[in-house]
Formats: sequence, C-alpha cells, structure tokens
Amino acid sequence: MFSIRVLNIILAGSVSIGLLAPLTAAASETVQHAFQGAPNDGAYPKAGLIDVHGTLYGTTDYGGANSRGTVFKITTAGVARVLHSFGSGSDGAYPVAGLINVADTLYGTTSNGGTGSCTGGCGTVFKITTSGIETVLYSFKGGRDGAYPVAGLINVAGTLYGTTSNGGIGSCTGGCGTVFKITTAGIETVLYSFGGGSDGAYPEAGLINVAGTLYGTTSSGGGTVSCTGGCGTVFKITTAGIETVLHSFGHDSDGVFPYAGLINVKGSLYGTTAIGGASGPGTVFKITTAGVETVLYSFKVGSDGANPYAGLIDVAGTLYGTTVHGGTGSCTAGCGTVFKITTKGMETVLHSFKDGRDGANPYAGLIDVAGTLYGNTSVGGASGNGTVFKVAP
Repeated sequence: MFSIRVLNIILAGSVSIGLLAPLTAAASETVQHAFQGAPNDGAYPKAGLIDVHGTLYGTTDYGGANSRGTVFKITTAGVARVLHSFGSGSDGAYPVAGLINVADTLYGTTSNGGTGSCTGGCGTVFKITTSGIETVLYSFKGGRDGAYPVAGLINVAGTLYGTTSNGGIGSCTGGCGTVFKITTAGIETVLYSFGGGSDGAYPEAGLINVAGTLYGTTSSGGGTVSCTGGCGTVFKITTAGIETVLHSFGHDSDGVFPYAGLINVKGSLYGTTAIGGASGPGTVFKITTAGVETVLYSFKVGSDGANPYAGLIDVAGTLYGTTVHGGTGSCTAGCGTVFKITTKGMETVLHSFKDGRDGANPYAGLIDVAGTLYGNTSVGGASGNGTVFKVAP
C-alpha cells in the first residue's frame, strides 16, 4: 500500500525553500482547536471537514481512547468533542478520509481495521450518527473486494461509491485497487479492478459525479514510463463499471502523482498533483471531460507553496487549496500554505503556516462556511498533534 505515511517521508525531502516571492494576500488565520492526542483527543487529521447544520465533522488518523483514530465534531466557535474512538480494530482503525452526510447520517471509511485478513485489517466502510453511534457497514476482505480505502465516499442517488487503494485482481502486489459501490445497508460490489498498467493503479482519492459518470484519479499507473510504475491518471468510469483513462501524467511537465480528487467547475475538472510541474513540487491542473489537460500553475519550490496533497474547492469561481510544504514558515521544507488560484492560473498565498504553533503541513482540503475557510493541519498546534483552523480571506 502506498500510504500517506510513506508519502510524507518522500515529500519531506522533495523541496527546499527558495527566495521566490509569490503574490500574497492578507488573511487572518486562527487555530480553532489544537488536538491533544491519545487518550482523550484525536491526532494527525489528514482529511477535510464537512458542515452539517452549522457544526463541522471530521476524522483524525490517530489518537482517541485507543490510539486508532477518531470521529469528532467542532463548532465554528472552536468547541470540539470526540464522537467515536475507534477501538479493538473490528470497528475500523486509522480513518484517513473524511465523511459525507446522507440524510443526517455520516458515512466514511477507515484505512485499516475490520474483520478482513490483512495485517491490521483491510479497512471498513462505516456509518455514524451525529450523536456518535458507529456501525460498520462493510469490512474489506483484502482480495477481489479491495483493501485499504484511504479515500472518502460519494452519494449517487442513495448508493455510495468509493475506491480502495489496494486489493482487486490487478497484477500489483496486494492488488492495484478498486472502484466499488455499497448500499447504505452494506451490500458491496466491485465495479472495477485496476490492472496496474495503462489503466492506472492505487487510487487514493475519492470520486466525483458529473452527469451520471464518475471521475477520479489514480496515484500511479498510466501509459507513460517516466515514473517507475507510472505517474498516475485521470479516469472516468460508468456506474456499470466501464473505465476509460482520460489522461496519463508524466508527459513533460504536466505533473506527477495526483493523490487528490477532482472538482467540477462549469464542466471542466480541476485537480492537483503532489509532485511534478515545471519546477518539481506539484501543480494545479484542469482537464476537460474529453481528456484535454492543461497545467494552470506549477509551484516554484519556495514561498508560493509546495506539494499540494489535497484537492480544491470552488468559491464563487475562485479555487482554494492547501500545500503540505513550502511557504515562508520555519519548518524543514516549509510548513505549508493556504492558497487561492483563479481558473486562469493566477495563484495567491493567503496564509503561510509559520512555525508549527499555528499548525503545519495541511494534507486536508478546505471547506467554505459563510465566507470563512476551515481546514485541518496534520501536525503542529500546541501539542504537535494537528489543528483545526480557519482563514478569513
């Protein structure tokens, strides 16, 4: 499994802070909550938040009563509470992905745990009420049905769709990953098993629905040979399981390794690659549903940010995102940034995380709540276990 934990090591050595001066805009960043870690609080949130009737909900990869991660809620005023601590393992462990809301019940995935035969468990799909009652809908078995879901789910007409980063029947060790669907009653069906070649491998991002067709990315595979195992793809798949690769990364400077999913803005899809581009530390790109890809922005190994792991959000036609590294902060390789970018490719840094106390290394994307952006940092804060923050652009 090519995990976020492995990527963190790779990215940490992939950039150095330069002297470039990007456009900057005054933005007020406030830490809403600093995670304390086990046993009472979560730690190391990797996924973004969702807004349910004005209260924000999210997950932490670690921490909680059993050090296997949590589901938490937090008010916009910063009052946080753990709803569920993942326990013995059968209820899931280490949720890397965020949640979705379906009729006021929250659904998500854990990257490990469950009753499958993988070491540490093959992962689960779970549901949880807003009061904290958690139920496992499905435990992945680690074979044809998939393993290690690190991406979240989407709801299409009452059926949930997602990806597993491993498993399936592909040629990769442990499987190259799958696209699956699951009913809210827990009946899981594999729609597609990645083969590990030109069709892509190791999907670590969720899907989006555009007019009944699903679109996503794979972090590896594809039809180029410029990366060992392939540089990743953008693909589409019908709800009947017919998969088509729209773009294989690794041609010249178009980006490498898309770990994030896509967003749809007026019929064009936008996303990020964690590495690659003209200078090496990642890109923002757009791609048509016909597969015509254009790099909007290449991060420049410096204060403009580096290594965007998360996807983007659209706020009134402007895109907002985060980078794990870069910026003007004092962390090794930079503490990361919050940025905005126009659909024409003009990038502006809204906030550079400074020294860790204000948060550092945001893997998670952002949400917009009444004009204020909320997100998580994976580390930093008062105890070093990550934060929930807000930025008022």
